[in-house]
Amino acid sequence: MDKNTITGLVLIGALLIGFSYFSRPSQEQLEAQQRYYDSIAQVQQREAALKAKSEAALANEKAWPAANDSDAVFFSARQGSNEQVTIQNNLAVLTVDTKGGRISSATLKEYMGQDKVTPVTLFDGKDASLNFLFYNQQETIQTEDYYFTPVNVTDTTVTMRLSADETSYIDFTYTMHHDTYLVDFTIRAVNMEGKLAATTDYVDIEWTQRARQIEKGYTYENRLAELTYKITGDDTDYLSAMKDDSEEIPERLDWIAFKNQFFSSVFFADASFEKAKLASKMEQQGSGYIKDYEAEMCTKFDPSGKEATQMYFYFGPNHYKTLSAVGDDLDKDWDLNRLVYLGWPLIRWINQFFTINLFDWLSSWGLSMGIVLLLMTLIVKIVILPTTWKTYLSSAKMRVLKPKIDELNKKYPKQEDAMKKQQEVMTLYNQYGVSPMGGCLPMLIQFPILIALFMFVPSAIELRQQSFLWADDLSTYDAFINLPFHVPFLGSHISLFCLLMTVTNLLNTRYMMQQQDTGANPQMAAMKWMSYLMPIMFLFVLNDYPSGLNYYYFLSTLISVVTTLIMRKMTNEEKLLAQLEANKKDLKQMRKTGFAARLEAMQKQQEELLRQQQQKGKR
Repeated sequence: MDKNTITGLVLIGALLIGFSYFSRPSQEQLEAQQRYYDSIAQVQQREAALKAKSEAALANEKAWPAANDSDAVFFSARQGSNEQVTIQNNLAVLTVDTKGGRISSATLKEYMGQDKVTPVTLFDGKDASLNFLFYNQQETIQTEDYYFTPVNVTDTTVTMRLSADETSYIDFTYTMHHDTYLVDFTIRAVNMEGKLAATTDYVDIEWTQRARQIEKGYTYENRLAELTYKITGDDTDYLSAMKDDSEEIPERLDWIAFKNQFFSSVFFADASFEKAKLASKMEQQGSGYIKDYEAEMCTKFDPSGKEATQMYFYFGPNHYKTLSAVGDDLDKDWDLNRLVYLGWPLIRWINQFFTINLFDWLSSWGLSMGIVLLLMTLIVKIVILPTTWKTYLSSAKMRVLKPKIDELNKKYPKQEDAMKKQQEVMTLYNQYGVSPMGGCLPMLIQFPILIALFMFVPSAIELRQQSFLWADDLSTYDAFINLPFHVPFLGSHISLFCLLMTVTNLLNTRYMMQQQDTGANPQMAAMKWMSYLMPIMFLFVLNDYPSGLNYYYFLSTLISVVTTLIMRKMTNEEKLLAQLEANKKDLKQMRKTGFAARLEAMQKQQEELLRQQQQKGKR
C-alpha cells in the first residue's frame, strides 16, 4: 500500500469521524426522542391495561351481539361542544366541563398567587384529567370521550348527565357547601340495566394532575410536594418527593392527595379505593410546575342504580385545623391533617398540642407574623430555661475543676497510661459530685421542643405572603441580594436572614470555643474547625429555605447566646468551686460505682494482660 493510498484512507476516516461527530443529535434532541419513545410505550401500556380491565369486567357476562359504532350505548354523546359550568361558594370557584363531566379548574378565593393579586388556581385546562371507565360487552366506556349535559344547575350545584336515551343515563352530581372546601360528588346510574355489565360492581378511575409551582421558592415547595394517601384503618404514607416514584398499593385507601407545599387536591371514596397504582414524576425547574401526579384506582359502583357511589373532593389549603375539621360533620375520621408535615411522632405531638395552639393564640392578637415568631421563640426559650440552666451549671462545674484535670494530664503524659488517667478523672468527678453527662439529659429534654418549632414554621400557611422587615414573604426565601450568576449549592441569591443566622452561629461557636481550652490536642483542634465549618455549610443548605425558618433559627441562636452570657454573669465560679470543695467526698469512704467502677475493672484487666505479655517476653 503506497503513501497516497494510506493518506486517502486516513482522510476518508477523518471525514467519517467528523461527519459522525457534527451530525450527532443534541442533548435536547436525544431527550425529545426519549420522550417520544416513552409516550409510545405509555400508550401501548394503557391500551393493554384497558383491554385487560375490559376482559376482567366482562368475564361473567353473557355474549351480546356484535355491534357497530352506531350501536354504542352513548353513541349520540360522542359529538358536541365543550362548555363550562361554574359553581362556587364563599371559599372556592370550580369549573365543570361538559366534555368528560369533570372538574377542570379549581380556584381559591382567599389565597393569592405570587403576584398577590390573582387568586390561587390549583389546576386549569389541561393541567388535570379525570376519567371514569364503565363496562359492557360491547365496549369500554371512557367518560373523557363523551359530552355530558348539565342539568339542575344552581350557584353551588350541577349535575352532569351522560345520556344513552331519554330515560337511561349516568349522573355526575357536584355539590359545594358554605364555609367548606369539601365538594360532594356522586355517581348514579338510572335505567342502565342491559346497557352496563350487571356483574361489574365497580368503576375504574384515572386521575392526573400537573401540580403547579404556586410559590416563589421551587426548591422548598418541591421538597414538600408529594403524592400522599391514607390507608383504610391505618396511617398515611406517601411517594418520594425527591425523585420519580411509583407504587402499587394492595390495601384499601380512604383518600389520595396531590399535594403542593400549601395546597392540595384530595379525592375521597366512601367505599374506599382499591387496586391503586400511584406515580409521581419530577418537573423541571422553570417549567411552572412542581410534580406530575397520576393515580389509577377503582371503587364500588352499582350499575342497577339502586345505590349511588359517594365520593368527595377537597380543593383547599394545607391548614392544620381546617384539615382536621374536614369530615367531622360526616362522622368521618380521615386524618386529613397529616397533609401538614409536623415532624416525627414525638415532634408532631408537641406541635399538635403546644406549638399550633400557642401560634394561634399569639396570632389572634393581630400582631405581624415576625413578632409572633419572636414571641413564640421567647416563650419556648422560657419553657426550656430550667433545663438550659442545668446544662450550663454542669458545664460550669466541669470548667472550675479543669485545673485539677490539667494536673492529672501532667501526671500521666504517656499514652499507655490513658486508661489509668481516665480512671482517676472519673474518680475526681465522682468525688466532687460532678457528672460529665450531667448536661446531656437536660439537652435531650429541650431538643424535641426546639425541633418542633423548626418543623412547624415551614409548614405554617399563615406565614405565606406575610412580610416582615425586608422579607416580603416569610414562607419563602428573602432574596436580599440577587446575584448575576449561579453559585453551586447556593443559587443566584443571598438570603439576609440566612446570612444573619450564619453569622450568629459563627459568633456563638467562637464564644463557646473560647470557654474551652483545646490545647495541643489535635482531635479537639479538628473538632474546633468542624464547629466553625458547620454554620458555613448551613448557609449553603438553608439559603433556599423559608425566610421565616431562618429568622427563627437566627432568633433562637441569638437568645441562646444572650442567655449564656447572662448566666455566666450570674455565676460566681469561685463560690461554685468552694461549694464543690465543701461537698467533696472522702476518697477512702467512696465506693466506686457505675462508669468509674467499670473503668477500674478495665484498668485491672489491662494491667494483667500487660503483665502476662511481659512474662512471655522474658521466656
